[in-house]
Amino acid sequence: MPTSRPKVKVIVTRRLPEPVETRMSELFDVELNTSDTPMTIEQLGEAASRCDVLVPTITDKIDGRMLARAGDRMRLIAQFGAGVNNIDVQACISRGITVTNTPGVLTEDTADMTMALMLAVPRRIVDGVGAIQSGQFTGWSPTWMLGRRIFGKRLGIVGMGRIGTAVARRAKAFGLQIHYHNRKPVREQVANELEATYWESLDQMLARMDIVSINCPHTPATYHLISARRIKLMKPEAYLVNTARGEVIDEAALIRALETGELAGAGLDVFENEPNLNPRLKALRNVVVLPHMSSATLEGRIDMGEKVIINIKTFADGHRPPDRVIPAML
Repeated sequence: MPTSRPKVKVIVTRRLPEPVETRMSELFDVELNTSDTPMTIEQLGEAASRCDVLVPTITDKIDGRMLARAGDRMRLIAQFGAGVNNIDVQACISRGITVTNTPGVLTEDTADMTMALMLAVPRRIVDGVGAIQSGQFTGWSPTWMLGRRIFGKRLGIVGMGRIGTAVARRAKAFGLQIHYHNRKPVREQVANELEATYWESLDQMLARMDIVSINCPHTPATYHLISARRIKLMKPEAYLVNTARGEVIDEAALIRALETGELAGAGLDVFENEPNLNPRLKALRNVVVLPHMSSATLEGRIDMGEKVIINIKTFADGHRPPDRVIPAML
């Protein structure tokens, strides 16, 4: 009688939603991180040395040092996340390791949170909650808790991919005028649907917008894309929203602009040096800072897990995984 093939050895670096872990356990020989404690580079290397597939998250640094500890057994890194800036993809490829990610499943969740921040900062929603909780509210007044209207304002989207386009659809329903900067214009049908204006020059767009939403990936080309010089181009009454990656904005320059009134406010779900938040940023009253939770829905996390499972199973069956990452994509 033919013997069945041994199950693929999979090591997962963080806790995943229970339905995902259960399904993985049914299909593979899985080792779960039940403590949910982030692994050190030594622990990542040790794990990689005894598995066929490593399932890291965006908080795990997969670089040359870690790969040097990994040996030759691991053939697939199935990232639980859309971004792969924590992985040296080129180093993986040079060692014959395939890298996959989970694109597309978090688009709507991230766009929802972008819109929430776009409302929360100008309308001072967090200030209002704080006033209620601290007992400051003693009754309505014509001048109490005044914010700024977003209807009719100009929204500039930096990065008109899946998420940027989803943000634009929501913002248009709220009556904002849609403008965007991207490597190339979107399809004419999409531009017409959104009544969107394309700006080839990011500088020129930033100088004219009331709200700017950052929705581009973090790559070497986008590191500090919103630099001190570009922040100075923005109007003093403008707001900046970032649900992409903290490294896209020069955070020190942003803090200075917010402290001095050169910018009206900011809504940030991401920041540089996560999870360490600059105390100056935390102290600002014109800023709403969230703990990187734009994609944090149960539905989204399960969808991500299903993509990871499909990528592993496809690879284990000897086929090319559907979400394989190649350097040209970065």
